Amino acid sequence: MDYTQWGPLIAFAFVSTFSPGPNNIMLMTSGANVGFVRTIPHMLGIILGFSIMVLLVGVGLTELFHRYPMLQYGLQIICTAYLVYLAVKIALSNPSQTTQRYQPMTFTAAALFQWVNPKGWSMALTAVSVFNQQASWIQLMVIALVFAMVNIPSVSVWTVVGKQLSQWMNHPRYVRWFNGAMGGLLLLSVLPML
Repeated sequence: MDYTQWGPLIAFAFVSTFSPGPNNIMLMTSGANVGFVRTIPHMLGIILGFSIMVLLVGVGLTELFHRYPMLQYGLQIICTAYLVYLAVKIALSNPSQTTQRYQPMTFTAAALFQWVNPKGWSMALTAVSVFNQQASWIQLMVIALVFAMVNIPSVSVWTVVGKQLSQWMNHPRYVRWFNGAMGGLLLLSVLPML
């Protein structure tokens, strides 16, 4: 990879991982409902899952989507349906049960979620097409590694923000409002796919 691309790649990874999207909204919700420590498997699943996604997109999924556009269309439908389901589940969660019954995403579920995350697909396709124009394995590995490293502070910040918000949610009404707002934001993140 040309050293002049390092800065733009890191900047792109930073902006795209720190900006609001399904992963970050769910991390903030989890941090608010169960805290930082119980959200760690979810955070690690995002970090590893997205890096693997970048590698596989770079290896050939982009070409597959160009040859068979219906596959990409089908994936968009699945992504949209799953995100709507998650948004409704978050928005309608019962405040009295939230801290006792809220289950943060597991490592495996978070890693697999990257495959139905529209923002993740957009990030991976953009990163590979812009920063790996020579289709180099080394460049692809660098891109995946940069995203893994930048994702560490990103997932941590969003979870901590959620945890800090939980201090002001000392009444079931506030928890209901927060969960409703997070569900609404997650639904809004689906709009670019429609």
